[in-house]
Amino acid sequence: MAITKRKGDLGVAMVMSDAMKKGHKVAIPVGEDWPFDLIVQRNGVLERVQCKYTESNGAFVEVKCRSTNGFLDYRYTDKDIDWLAVYDKTTDRCYYLPASLLGEGKTELRLRLKPTKKGNYRMAEEFTTF
Repeated sequence: MAITKRKGDLGVAMVMSDAMKKGHKVAIPVGEDWPFDLIVQRNGVLERVQCKYTESNGAFVEVKCRSTNGFLDYRYTDKDIDWLAVYDKTTDRCYYLPASLLGEGKTELRLRLKPTKKGNYRMAEEFTTF
């Protein structure tokens, strides 16, 4: 199994575990052609969750908002998913970004682990609730 596939599978497993620990029910879609990895029932509502894996650098968590397979570059929007969830191995935490932050298909977002002098940033801690 390719290392990127293994990391992706770990990201899905960690997000699934975290969602279940938070008391949500989780379902796995059958097949590989869905634009999301999990269906989570939260507060009685079914929500589509795309999962990612990353390793932060101590300053920020980089969240890839797209999937590539060598031929296609697919950017997620709120038409495809409700949440983009990322498991960060470095902090051993899951972060949940509402799809409304993706706009018309961003390539990446950054969540700060430490504040900077510039005030225009998103703190990772704000995205741990799901």
